[in-house]
Amino acid sequence: MKHLFWAGILLAATPAWAQEAADAVAPEGAAETADAGFAAISDAVAAAIQAKSDGTPVEAENWMVAAANPHAVAAGAEVLRAGGTAADAMVAVQTVLGLVEPQSSGLGGGAFLVWYDAATGEVTTLDGRETAPLAATPTLFQDDAGEPLKFYDAVVGGRSVGTPGTPALLEAAHRRWGRAAWPGLFTAAIDLAEDGFAVSPRLAGLIEKDADRLSRWSETADYFLPGGTPLAVGSTLKNPAYADTLRRLAAEGARGFYAGPVAEAITSAVREAEGNPGVLSAMDLALYQVKERPAVCVTYRAYEACGMGPPSSGALTVGQILGMLGNYDLAELGAENPDAWRLIGDASRLAFADRGRYMADSDFVPMPTQGLVAQDYLDTRATLLSGDDALPEVNAGAPEFDHALLFSDDDSIELPSTSHISIVDQYGNVLSMTTTIENGFGSRLMAAGFLLNNELTDFSFRTHRDGVPIANRLEPGKRPRSSMAPTIVLKDGKPALAVGSPGGSRIIGYVAKTIIAWADWGMNVQEAVALPHAVNRFGTYDVEAGTRAEEMAQPLMDMGFEVNARDLTSGLHVIEIGDGLKGGADPRREGIALGG
Repeated sequence: MKHLFWAGILLAATPAWAQEAADAVAPEGAAETADAGFAAISDAVAAAIQAKSDGTPVEAENWMVAAANPHAVAAGAEVLRAGGTAADAMVAVQTVLGLVEPQSSGLGGGAFLVWYDAATGEVTTLDGRETAPLAATPTLFQDDAGEPLKFYDAVVGGRSVGTPGTPALLEAAHRRWGRAAWPGLFTAAIDLAEDGFAVSPRLAGLIEKDADRLSRWSETADYFLPGGTPLAVGSTLKNPAYADTLRRLAAEGARGFYAGPVAEAITSAVREAEGNPGVLSAMDLALYQVKERPAVCVTYRAYEACGMGPPSSGALTVGQILGMLGNYDLAELGAENPDAWRLIGDASRLAFADRGRYMADSDFVPMPTQGLVAQDYLDTRATLLSGDDALPEVNAGAPEFDHALLFSDDDSIELPSTSHISIVDQYGNVLSMTTTIENGFGSRLMAAGFLLNNELTDFSFRTHRDGVPIANRLEPGKRPRSSMAPTIVLKDGKPALAVGSPGGSRIIGYVAKTIIAWADWGMNVQEAVALPHAVNRFGTYDVEAGTRAEEMAQPLMDMGFEVNARDLTSGLHVIEIGDGLKGGADPRREGIALGG
């Protein structure tokens, strides 16, 4: 056991400390997922809820949508049923999610979108990530002594708010791939905001857990804690301010968000946040742009997994894990074999070492993007997995890099509060989009009916380590690194799977596990989603508490891993595209899949 002690010492000096800190501050995690009257929405919704309960996929022939709340899924299904595209349906889904799941995503946040275009056969991506304000400095999250602020001292208030990207992404996707009239895509969310919806057990539980921080700002407290009391399960929640904002977006497009009264409400909330004001300005909002970026694709078995490149680390890190594991026969080992999980866990650790060293916003930092997923590099890294025990330590590798600058390991803390949307339309287009406001309830600031993100805390709080710059340090106009991993898996150039999840940096493990379960272990999409989690990023193997994954703890410890049982609250939403469509929704949250 001596080598384990020294491995622990080494890990303590790496980015593991940052994630351990994140794990200690109660991110959006497990909460009640019981039905909140969702079955009454429609017979189709009731059937989808029953299918998830039974552990079976939802099946359809022409179109499908899977997302985190039945109200949002029903809105997207209505758009698809009327002949809309996946991009059209996404607008309806996202605007409803921002109302009924406000702690996870919304207009005040950002998103990454991966798109398969049936007409061209190409995969592309849209980057709607938040940006650092132009007045932000690299030491924004340091105290007067140059030490990093405590996480929630940085998060709660205006300091952490970046320029939102989601509204611009909605418009960009619709202009590029939409068919339905833009104003009508907001109808479901506007009606629900005005008429009200029943607060679900999950939302009520999360509000109660976060009541102290939500109470610090009057507009937020009035909405979530009326009369000083957290909203109760089943209470009707209306949001007329959000309905007004959506009407403005419907009438004016994204400019109705980035200029005028909504923009003024955002900047006022940020800059006037008592005790922790931020620097977001009207100019930051006016200058925001969505960026189209090439997809990052990696071969795995007979498939090609394509996802979002920098500033997301998702596709690169998932791709590295899969690229290394392609050298081993996981199908023969099977899902119950501890050695399969040894390989998965240590491949993940190696990938996370590269993530911490190299990955950031490539518009600001030279990155070895191609080198990180070059198969010869991954084959070399895979040889490190050939033993029988856990690796005593891991270090970043040396991918081919056409720039001499080297970076130090990252210190950023990333907490899970996000949402994922998968959609296939009748025209053959496929959308996979992960959307977020970062921490649960973001900065806790509300403006114009929606919560504002705390995305700037995804940057490293430190700028250098041992005199070497950190790639993910904060810089004006820069986009913070993310772990979001919206993915489209291709087979023979055609879409076979759309997948993604919330979960902070564990998103990467959730998505990789689901692809492996489906591709190697022959599980259907609902089985793959529900498979208990075992995730390793920095040495400690997290196994999902209360599931059979805990039975793997002792064998993993015998191999040399430190093991920790904990809630692992993913929100996977998956659609398989083949002989018809099959949808799976994570039993750990409220979502469903619907098709037609």
